[in-house]
Amino acid sequence: MSVPVVLRPEATKDTEEAVGYFDALRPGLGQAFLIQVQEVLLRVSGMPEVHGVVWRNVRAARLRRFTYVVYYRVHKDSVEVLAVIQGNRDAAVWQNRE
Repeated sequence: MSVPVVLRPEATKDTEEAVGYFDALRPGLGQAFLIQVQEVLLRVSGMPEVHGVVWRNVRAARLRRFTYVVYYRVHKDSVEVLAVIQGNRDAAVWQNRE
C-alpha cells in the first residue's frame, strides 16, 4: 500500500532549481533529472522505510543517475520530503529544515 508523499516548499524549490540547472547544461537533462526524482518518490511512497535513517528519523534516498539525494521523514500515514539536494552538500542545508 502506498502512502502520500508531500514535498515541503523548500524541496519543491530544490527540485525546480536543479531542473533549471540541468536544462542549462543540456536541453532535456532537466526532464531526465525530474523523472529520476519521481521514480524515487514513487519507490518511497510504496516502501517508505526501505532507506536507512541518516539523522533524527530523516531517511535518505539517492538518485541513480544524478548525485542528488532525497531527504524525507516517514509519518504514520504520509512521507514528508525535506530536501532534494546534491549529496555532497553540507548536511546543515537540510538539517536546518527539520
